[in-house]
Amino acid sequence: GQRDEEEEYRSLETFTFYLSEPLSKERVEAFSDGVYAIVATLLILDICEDNVPDPREVEEKFHGSLLEALSEYGPNYLAYFGSFVTIGLLWFVHHSLFLYLTKATRLMGLLNILSLAFIGGLPLAYQLTSEFAEKSHNEIEAIQVSCVIAFFASIFQFAIWTTALLHERETLHPFARYGGKEHAFMFAKLALYPCVSLGAFFLTCLLSEFSTAIFHLMQIVIPFTFLALRIFVRISLTVIKSVMSLSRRKVVLLEEEEACFSPTETLS
Repeated sequence: GQRDEEEEYRSLETFTFYLSEPLSKERVEAFSDGVYAIVATLLILDICEDNVPDPREVEEKFHGSLLEALSEYGPNYLAYFGSFVTIGLLWFVHHSLFLYLTKATRLMGLLNILSLAFIGGLPLAYQLTSEFAEKSHNEIEAIQVSCVIAFFASIFQFAIWTTALLHERETLHPFARYGGKEHAFMFAKLALYPCVSLGAFFLTCLLSEFSTAIFHLMQIVIPFTFLALRIFVRISLTVIKSVMSLSRRKVVLLEEEEACFSPTETLS
């Protein structure tokens, strides 16, 4: 029994050692950028392949008006822009995350690969939401699948940052550590997409009128929400620091006034 316990302890120790072993941060970033670039390229190829009107159809059906012909592909173009914005913002969050990482571990590399696996599913989400763009049960299910893909792609990014916080002195820049200059903003940035995707998923369960058009408009609006969130966090931190500094000044003034009093005045 003791031998079995010793062997199990050694195996767990080796497993923990391998997970915390350093990994080349540059190679993780290069591999991730390649996956993001391929996924964006696949989206562009998808939108260019089946969403260009035929010249004969433009002449016969739309009397030579190319804009009227393109309007029929409006839902597909909206799905493309929404999906591309999602990829771009997730890449931006990934870039910001690894900008503040000073060392990557094998566990972080594993979590990054899991995130990239769902990033690679975003073209599938685009095809689902563009094919089932009519009001039906399949439309709602297509939105739910897209929400699940975006949630797991972003939650694994959040898990990388959480893992880095466990050994923040070794893996994180001082700005991103607890109490650091960018800590609160990094938390808000990494939690944005998981919260939005979960919110959209529950909206599909509660609202029968929720459509792919609303979903893709939400995707496009998220970057502006992201900027507003940054401004809000900055203002909040500035207000908190000013309030704390004012309270400290009052405490210092009271201590100086008490120091000016004589012992008899203080007792009275």
